[in-house]
Amino acid sequence: MEHVDFLVTGAGMSGLSFANAILSEAQERGKKAPSVVVVEKDDAPGGYCKTIVQDGFVWDYSGHFFHFKNPEIEAFLRARMPGQDIRTVEKQTFIRWADGWIDFPFQKNIHQLPREDFIECLHDVYFAAQTQHESTPQNFKEMLIQRFGQGISDRFLIPYNEKLYATPLDKLDKDAMGRFFPYADVDDIVGNMKVADNSSYNQSFTYPQGGAIQYVNALLHDLDDDVVSYEEKLVSIDLSRKVATTNKRELSYGQLVSSAPFPKLLDMCGLAYDDEVFTWNKVLCFNLGFDKKGKDDAHWLYFPQRELSFYRVGFYDNIMGTDRMSLYVELGKDKDDTFDVEALKEQVLVDLKKAGVVDDQELVSWHHVIMDPAYVHITQGSLQAFADLMPVLKAGGVHSVGRYGGWTYCSIEDNIIETRALAKTLAQVLPKA
Repeated sequence: MEHVDFLVTGAGMSGLSFANAILSEAQERGKKAPSVVVVEKDDAPGGYCKTIVQDGFVWDYSGHFFHFKNPEIEAFLRARMPGQDIRTVEKQTFIRWADGWIDFPFQKNIHQLPREDFIECLHDVYFAAQTQHESTPQNFKEMLIQRFGQGISDRFLIPYNEKLYATPLDKLDKDAMGRFFPYADVDDIVGNMKVADNSSYNQSFTYPQGGAIQYVNALLHDLDDDVVSYEEKLVSIDLSRKVATTNKRELSYGQLVSSAPFPKLLDMCGLAYDDEVFTWNKVLCFNLGFDKKGKDDAHWLYFPQRELSFYRVGFYDNIMGTDRMSLYVELGKDKDDTFDVEALKEQVLVDLKKAGVVDDQELVSWHHVIMDPAYVHITQGSLQAFADLMPVLKAGGVHSVGRYGGWTYCSIEDNIIETRALAKTLAQVLPKA
């Protein structure tokens, strides 16, 4: 049986980041170079960071824009993308309201609403602030109402997030979005009425001319060609023997790093769990190319209106400065629902006109992808189950990483930071060169 020191599942950003990091750590520490194999079930790398080039349009599986806080990570990736036009963009984002637009985030821009809506929202958030510390919210919906009041919650925060997550918000943990939720207190809201400050974690982002796949290619840059094995799917893991079975072979491993969705990893390991604990939504993403430009002052838009089929629309053309409108349009559904793609495409085109995104532009090219899972549902049950099961996996040399492996809400940069930290820990026990 072939042995590998580090078996990695998934040639997306998390898996490839770990492969880079463990080899780099071994070299820097004067350790013997470990054997590393990345198995990828698809015939190409990237996972959800794949890019489609079609009819002169460049689209990703969905909008994947990189929000770097660590300059070293950004420099590392940029150095491995020679020849790419990499744009750094200060985002402009808006929310559809009535027949117009207001600035995002909603809760800091209620002064842009019609007078009656503004008064109700300001009244509710003011009195919510007086009482929010009297009790602890038990779920995401309660957190929204306690912090922002009923007015803001009912007008945007609840309907938008229920469209995104495709689930009632009282099922989610109160901290389901962590640092990515745009919190604001009464002082922030009132201050924003005179001096606008709509900054957020993703205020500045970068994007390469060749699409998100260029970041994947950057992580492949330093890896030998034989590190990644394509069209090889992990089927099962024997934790006691530390043996993994794929559709092609059996491998004994020293450590296994998985970016697979956590419930799938549990299934492969034969571990029992309550399948009602781990739930998620799936997203249908339409990439749409039109014959000419449309709205030219936005990078993406939010739609809380339940009568519109999509919750978010983004503009590749406004990021890269191209001369034809190029959109990604996202629709969320429960994990057990199905998509009628053709019917939904026609509905999306109708809704884009209704929402003021499309006027007389003609669709000239389109593509779709279904992401399943897309956003995981972080609940008290999922947090507890993850905490209970991780020690069992680690005892068998298995580490679950990334958004889906960690069953969490995080950025791609977070995945790189996480896998680098794991590599530092695991490299300590490697033998000297």
